[in-house]
Amino acid sequence: MNEVSDKKLAQLNTLMELTALVNSTLDTHEVRKRAIEAATRLVNAEAGSLILADKENNELFFEVALGDKGEKVKEMRLKKGEGIAGWVAEKGKPVIVHDVQSDPRFFRGADDRSEFSTRDMICVPVKTKEEILGALQTINKKAGNFDNEDMEILCALANQVAVAIENANLYQELKDTFYGTAQALAETIEKRDPYTGGHTKRVMNYSLAIGRMLGLNRTELEKLKLSAILHDIGKIGVRDSVLLKDGKLEAGEVEAMNMHPKYGSEILSHVKQLKDVIPGMRGHHEKYDGTGYPDGLKANEIPFAARIIAVADTFDAMTTNRPYRKARTADDAFDELKKYAGKQFDPLVVDAFLKAWPEIRRDEKEMEIVL
Repeated sequence: MNEVSDKKLAQLNTLMELTALVNSTLDTHEVRKRAIEAATRLVNAEAGSLILADKENNELFFEVALGDKGEKVKEMRLKKGEGIAGWVAEKGKPVIVHDVQSDPRFFRGADDRSEFSTRDMICVPVKTKEEILGALQTINKKAGNFDNEDMEILCALANQVAVAIENANLYQELKDTFYGTAQALAETIEKRDPYTGGHTKRVMNYSLAIGRMLGLNRTELEKLKLSAILHDIGKIGVRDSVLLKDGKLEAGEVEAMNMHPKYGSEILSHVKQLKDVIPGMRGHHEKYDGTGYPDGLKANEIPFAARIIAVADTFDAMTTNRPYRKARTADDAFDELKKYAGKQFDPLVVDAFLKAWPEIRRDEKEMEIVL
């Protein structure tokens, strides 16, 4: 009796610890990964999966699976009601299956794909009050057999996982809306100048490729992405006679054009959530030797995001047609970037861009094929 109580107490303590871990992030991928790690640890299983509903296709998919073959299992998709997990997701009822291979509901495709042999499993629904989001599954008890206590504790975890997934999804939707609004605003500015169509997206893509090459983490990449999207937002304050002029700008017009980073930082300063984005946007016309604008910053004084955007922005400007000149080839633009590395540009960023270019081109070609 004490042995059973000790097991249950240990599971409850572990459940509390793991529930806190699962709910400590709003990153959708991280929530799902932690949910599987928690489930397998909680009931001492070899592997596990989180099977989620794809509402658009009326299917279920293995979002995450752990164990040696986890990456292969992750790619699996099931029709609604297919497999034990599909049955659980459809019925909303938990189940223990001690001999999976003889169960008529078992979908053998997962084992075939993963080269993994499923002996036994617990599968429980992941659901909120309104809907079933999917199913949480643990596979192959490491010692002994799955029992009702295992299923009960896994159901408790699944309830918390459902809340965490729902919160993370809502946060992701808000973030996507925010990015979409920023992109739409940036493209509105672009519409004023028909010669810069697609500039914002290209600068964003180039910047992110450089950032990844330089090893920026996810948070840094998100800030860089927003800075790149909004880098020219201040041009809304530049009058059309300057912004749309066909020929070379006069001294006074150059001065007016050079105000756009300041205008941009003033506009974004009204949104407190963008305070970390402003430095990258404001500094993208600073030069490595200190001769840039608006603040005359030099070398490492220039925010890193701004140094990245400067290279991406200049490359796109050089390789895009303008009323007063034809676009340069990529190779010519590379030569120009290398020539001014250490003067106008951070040499480290130029080098990272050159290394990232083959991957950028490959991605662009794939996009062309899709379109």
